[in-house]
Amino acid sequence: MLKRFTDWTRRRGRRREADAIGPMMAFAGLGASGALAKTHSALPGVDRALVGVVLALILLGTVMVYSASIALADSPRYNVAPTYFLARHLSSLAIAFCAAVVAFQVPMGTWQRLAPWIFASAMVLLVLVLIPGLGKGVNGARRWVPLGILNLQPSELMKVACVLYAANFTVRKQDYMHHFARGFLPMAVVMALIGALLLLQPDLGAFGVIVAIAMGILFLGGVNGRLFAGITAVLAAAFMLVIWLSPWRRERIFAYLDPWSEGNALGKAYQLSHSLIAFGRGEWFGVGLGGSVEKLHYLPEAHTDFILAVLGEELGLVGVLTVVVLFYWLVKRAFEIGRQAIALERTFAGLVAQGVGLWIGVQTFINIGVATGLLPTKGLTLPLMSYGGSALLSTLTALAILLRVDKENRILMRGGRT
Repeated sequence: MLKRFTDWTRRRGRRREADAIGPMMAFAGLGASGALAKTHSALPGVDRALVGVVLALILLGTVMVYSASIALADSPRYNVAPTYFLARHLSSLAIAFCAAVVAFQVPMGTWQRLAPWIFASAMVLLVLVLIPGLGKGVNGARRWVPLGILNLQPSELMKVACVLYAANFTVRKQDYMHHFARGFLPMAVVMALIGALLLLQPDLGAFGVIVAIAMGILFLGGVNGRLFAGITAVLAAAFMLVIWLSPWRRERIFAYLDPWSEGNALGKAYQLSHSLIAFGRGEWFGVGLGGSVEKLHYLPEAHTDFILAVLGEELGLVGVLTVVVLFYWLVKRAFEIGRQAIALERTFAGLVAQGVGLWIGVQTFINIGVATGLLPTKGLTLPLMSYGGSALLSTLTALAILLRVDKENRILMRGGRT
């Protein structure tokens, strides 16, 4: 009898223990699933900080385009409404955002398959722009194909095509990155052909950016260090030769070295001298939004290549440093996304992301360097901020591809498939 009572007590104790443990296990499981859900919610589909920085640069650029171009309304050269350039800038942004939304929907595997065809199409456009009747010339340069709502600049589209093609080339030739004939020579031939077409426009600035993109991606892809150094030296010598053989380019270089000498301030260094005056007037906090004097027909192309000078005059050093920090963060984030993709064994996507960061970083450095007198004057816009439909279209498309790389990284880290 005692034995039966003891067994019954033990069984009842085990049931109570199970009844107590059951809810505890269920609560623990619920807590684990909740933590997992929180982890998933912490990884949104897009990098919101990156989108926020891009939008901040676009909004600031839109304000500065309006401020820098409003005085052009009474210019005999334009004779347009005060909001003419703002309206065109906004329409270009609308087109660029539509293209970016489409680009974001395309998987990186599809971009990799289409890379050679996109590159070939961009090459065809570079040829078409040189054909009389098809290409549009402005100030002695033939760089645009008029499409009604937009003057398409093929050299801007070539930047996107070059990022995709160079990344695809590096992945395909990964086993030959240490060989000159098979690992670099094909890309060198392609770059030479692009250079010839761009110098016929002429557009040496765009060619410099495209070469920097291609060489940077090859370097990141593992090209031989000695080979890379030798090629870099040859390219530098080639650029110096092109400049030396062009009298007007040579004069621009010498003007940049001494912009305040007699004749230069009112001649070849006219833009640079007035850009420096604008920065000087801005001091720490600027003269106030809309208060620039240099934009009143003193500084040519104030709404395009030299928009940073107007920003520096109106918002001061604080405004300029804000722009620099935003671009620094954007380039840094692009390289982080690229490294993450390569760590996930997605070499093409990683090289594309880093190529986009390299492109924006190099072009921003050149534009700021030109505006502040650190580099010779070149016709390159400030990404996301300057007036220019093709530049906005290509840059926002490239950033949409960057966001696509980041999205696929997040999907893979959650254990999904792209």
